[in-house]
Amino acid sequence: MESTIYTPEQINTLPEKPGIYRYFNQDNTLIYVGKAKNLKKRVQSYFFNKNRHDRKTLRLVNEIHHLEITIVDSELDALLLENNHIKAYQPKYNILLKDDKSYPYIVITNEPFPKVFSTRQYKKGYGIFYGPFSNVRSMHTILELIRELFHIRTCSHNLSERNIQAGKFEVCLEYHIKKCFGPCVGKQSEENYLQDIDQIKNILKGKLGPAKSYFKTQMNLAAENLEFEKAQTFKHKLELLEQFQAKSIITNPKYEDIDVFAIKSDEQSAFVHYMKIINGAISQTKTIEVKRKLEETDDEILQLCMVDFRKTFNSQASEILTNIEVEPWDELKVTIPKIGDKRKLLELAIKNALFFKKEKIKNAVNNRQEDSRLMKVMANDLRMKIPPKHIECFDNSNIQGTNPVASMVCFKNGKPSKKDYRKFHIKTVVGPDDFASMKEVVGRRYGRLIREGADLPDLVVIDGGKGQLSAAVEALKEVGAYSKLTIIGIAKRLEELYYPGDQFPLHLDKKSETLRVLQHLRNEAHRFAITFHRDTRSKNSFKTILEDIPGVGPKTIETLLKAYKSTEKVKQASLSDLTQVVGKQKAHAIIDYLKIH
Repeated sequence: MESTIYTPEQINTLPEKPGIYRYFNQDNTLIYVGKAKNLKKRVQSYFFNKNRHDRKTLRLVNEIHHLEITIVDSELDALLLENNHIKAYQPKYNILLKDDKSYPYIVITNEPFPKVFSTRQYKKGYGIFYGPFSNVRSMHTILELIRELFHIRTCSHNLSERNIQAGKFEVCLEYHIKKCFGPCVGKQSEENYLQDIDQIKNILKGKLGPAKSYFKTQMNLAAENLEFEKAQTFKHKLELLEQFQAKSIITNPKYEDIDVFAIKSDEQSAFVHYMKIINGAISQTKTIEVKRKLEETDDEILQLCMVDFRKTFNSQASEILTNIEVEPWDELKVTIPKIGDKRKLLELAIKNALFFKKEKIKNAVNNRQEDSRLMKVMANDLRMKIPPKHIECFDNSNIQGTNPVASMVCFKNGKPSKKDYRKFHIKTVVGPDDFASMKEVVGRRYGRLIREGADLPDLVVIDGGKGQLSAAVEALKEVGAYSKLTIIGIAKRLEELYYPGDQFPLHLDKKSETLRVLQHLRNEAHRFAITFHRDTRSKNSFKTILEDIPGVGPKTIETLLKAYKSTEKVKQASLSDLTQVVGKQKAHAIIDYLKIH
């Protein structure tokens, strides 16, 4: 594998080999990663025939300052490397398969008398992890089955042979209700316990046959020994296992591990459904919407999803079923089945992708209608001529005038738009003067928007009564924005709304949707301001004490801030730790100073 840097003028010298290409802008920021069967032809396609590109692709090409390539042995290697780069660097022009969810696993711990439980934290070496499970309900169903079938401990004791022989533990309620055989006090051998663990591993792998054979053998053995009550217990467990198998979506037992992908798309988005088949049963399903960023084909989107989903859900299947032609993978069999059970599986995946697409479109329409209705209600309640689609709210925060700051939060169509939130350090006001602080930040905000020719909000909300509102109005008049928007103040105590020049406040119904949005807006501004103030106060107090240490300058303080966040954590740091961060000489100076202060 090799990596080389090229400028756009050198693309004719690129090799005609498989690999990935990485585009960088003039700030050396990675903006796009792509894979190619033939690097030279693929990269040339961006710079030649520009009239065929859409607006987004043209913008990408115009930003490219230089590019790097990495040559690999096969197309599959290129696909895997492309996926890793996108996940690691999240280039702005790539499709990003983001998922805020943290999927749970079932883990069998690596210790004497292993525990079996669910977790969302994957810790290497902690045990054997099964999953992740996209459907939490199905995971809990499996855990309930395991607890019905086997007697697995739930305690967190260290059941080493030495601790058990020393009699450190006592049996708990689980033992008395016959959910555990009491390995903590030596009432169950580890060998017997591990037999159950082996069967649990088979169930978690989707192999129910070995577990069924085990219970059947134990049932017959107990019957031969005339232990009929014990035989009945094993018979009940066998029935539970068979009932669980019957509830699973069985396709065809002759098929082992298969991955099924279906994609349906429109101009803006693609909808992909995935099914993971283990031993003829559907064990995992997931559907996502992928928004196009450039001119990605269904083939490119599906390949990206294939790599990502197989990695996420630990698929080892050697066969993939899909509904569109994709470039062949050397190590995998990718087919479009026409008949039989495999075709039925694919049709089920297509049906799910289409249903998800339909629901997304329907929800989007409903949301737009709901947003429009809410905006009309708010405009009527607030006596506005236009709907307040864009609202900005201000709040101040200080303690006796120290570290004064302010916040501005933004709502669009009645919902938070966090990318538009802003923070302000108060620069011109000395002491705890809320009115002057409000005037400063409002003037700074809208003075800048006026100078830049940016869009102004429809509504400005001031967290406070007449005093803060008057200060904000004065600032808007000074910058020439007052006549171009609506401004109101909201007083916390009685939820009164104040308008400039209006002697009496407006009282909205306590159950009013408009009041609910304004309260949410005000509370969000307050939260944002308090958090900013707390962080500022913490950093300033940290800086103050460090600035008094001889030999410690602003750069060293900044380094310590990034590493330790607070003075207490610096005090707790060892000399060797501080030496690694700021060097030996400064580490000694910091420790010596903090010991006596």
